[in-house]
Amino acid sequence: MLAEAGLAALWFAAALALLQLVLAGLGVWRSTKPALVDDVSTAEIMAAVRPVAVVQGVLALSAMLLLIWVFARSDMSVLLVATNSHSDKPMLYKVAGAWGNHEGSMLLWVTILGVAGAAVALLERSLAKPTLIATLGAQAAIALGFYAFLLFSSNPFARINPAPADGAGLNPLLQDPGLAFHPPTLYIGYVGISIAFSFAVGAMITRDVGPAFARAMRPWVLGAWIFLTLGITAGSYWAYYELGWGGWWFWDPVENASLMPWLAATALLHSVTVLATRDGLRAWTLMLAVVAFSMSMLGTFLVRSGILTSVHAFAVDPTRGSFILALLAIYIGGALLLFGFRVGTVKQGNTFDFVSREGALIANNLLLTVILGIVLIGTLYPIVAAGFGTQLSVGPPFFDKAAGPVALALVAVMAVGPMLRWRRDTAEAVLKRMTLPVAATGIVLILVAMLGNVALLPLLGLALAAGLAVASVAPLWKRNLRRTPLFTYGMVIAHLGIAVSLAGMACDTAFTQATLVAARVGVPQRVGPFTVTLDGIKPVVGPNWSALEARLSVRRGESGRVFYLRPESRYFANPVTTTSESAIATRWDGQLYTVLGEPDGTGRWQLRLWWKPFVTLIWFGGALIAIGGVLSLLGRLLRTRRAAPREGYA
Repeated sequence: MLAEAGLAALWFAAALALLQLVLAGLGVWRSTKPALVDDVSTAEIMAAVRPVAVVQGVLALSAMLLLIWVFARSDMSVLLVATNSHSDKPMLYKVAGAWGNHEGSMLLWVTILGVAGAAVALLERSLAKPTLIATLGAQAAIALGFYAFLLFSSNPFARINPAPADGAGLNPLLQDPGLAFHPPTLYIGYVGISIAFSFAVGAMITRDVGPAFARAMRPWVLGAWIFLTLGITAGSYWAYYELGWGGWWFWDPVENASLMPWLAATALLHSVTVLATRDGLRAWTLMLAVVAFSMSMLGTFLVRSGILTSVHAFAVDPTRGSFILALLAIYIGGALLLFGFRVGTVKQGNTFDFVSREGALIANNLLLTVILGIVLIGTLYPIVAAGFGTQLSVGPPFFDKAAGPVALALVAVMAVGPMLRWRRDTAEAVLKRMTLPVAATGIVLILVAMLGNVALLPLLGLALAAGLAVASVAPLWKRNLRRTPLFTYGMVIAHLGIAVSLAGMACDTAFTQATLVAARVGVPQRVGPFTVTLDGIKPVVGPNWSALEARLSVRRGESGRVFYLRPESRYFANPVTTTSESAIATRWDGQLYTVLGEPDGTGRWQLRLWWKPFVTLIWFGGALIAIGGVLSLLGRLLRTRRAAPREGYA
């Protein structure tokens, strides 16, 4: 009965989404008619939209919880459980397995969408009422399409008869604690962008585009951006330690599918700040909201359509892919059409000089857009070429060479931006303020160049990271730190996080040392400052796997203390798969990364060893960026709360 209850909850949620859309459309239409605007019925219709949105979110959440329940119980009469779980799996992977497949991940998608709509209905008080109702109507329209997708194409509660005794199991690469938090975090970011899109659609419908609208939208954009940042950072580290190839970013199409919305959301976040504080970039902000959601939808299509081959790509079904493509065309095409009709009615905001903080933010937006374009072209080009019968791949060499220089230019703009004044500034004053960041950049550039054998991009990356780090904290100089707004600290920490991550990326690129050996027991191997000796191989058994485990004794330098690492080669019976489980030692200045490979039949074992100086800065910087976002969000919410009596509506 649990599966039937979940399916019923989905149907009721879909029906409420339709009702929410109809009520919102009727309410907004009546509010535009002078004869009806003050009518009691108009007020009642608009008032009904909020509770409907809340109940719809509760029902969607109920459906997701019921799916998790049937997975936790290993109910093999449910087709999705039978094909994606196994009764012997640890409980963590039974629960996380609920979204480790196509249908479950799409149900998680629409659940977050419904809950986000409910949150807007409950919490949003600063948006003009007709615009809020139009926003909830747009959110319902998006949800309705995904409910239809689940109910008519990807039912997660479908039964199977006869039910198997045990399931087929979950992809072993997904049997990791990372699956428990990475997809939900990333999905909250993806779907959070839908709120910004709905805000933009609502504002275009009611022609309510101005600073008040931007101030209402900004926290939602910021929240989505924080979760996207966390999701990408966590996903990068998950792939780094789980896949056993020693890299933190491979420009995989599915990785790109999450990066593209983040780039667009970052541009939107800066643009909406200009609109909220200086009443500029009105049309550009609306367009970025549409683009950001387009990238979110495109990512969903790429990952869920089966058009890509990846550990993240669950579906191999062109029919279902076509359904998502149709939704993408309807939502984005409709939004662009609306933008085309209404952009002429969006009044121009305040103007500003080229040398100003607004000017730097525009440059920031343009550079982010260029990087987004490069990633988009590099991701879609192989797919388009395959459509014409040509098989090719676009890999790291293209993305590094094309996007790397633009990213460095973006870092330079980030360093200058916070040093500029709003409206207008002078080049002489800016150059004076930039003395310390430029000096830091020059010093690091000279010191690293003196090391020799450092390629140009990582050399410039390290130098600019130093300059950006100094420039990031400059806004705090000579300020009363106790009276400095929380969102200013957020900006400082987020920009500092970018500098830290950039330094980690540059160090990993410039200084990583790798050793691939066929090792005999007792014979020491060298990598970086470490001596690694294979002591032996022994079998071990886990909850649903068996493995061969290597015992490595490691010493740093000649007099360092010995410690041990135990990389494994694991065998899973359901489904039949062998994986490499890396063993990593983290030190203050980097990580020693070890992987056990295959035996060669003569008593030697393949060992891959990497010494990766300061690689941990990549993820530490990502955490700082997210922390900066959280501080900015709290600062904005506190300010909005203090201003609420003046800006609220009845």
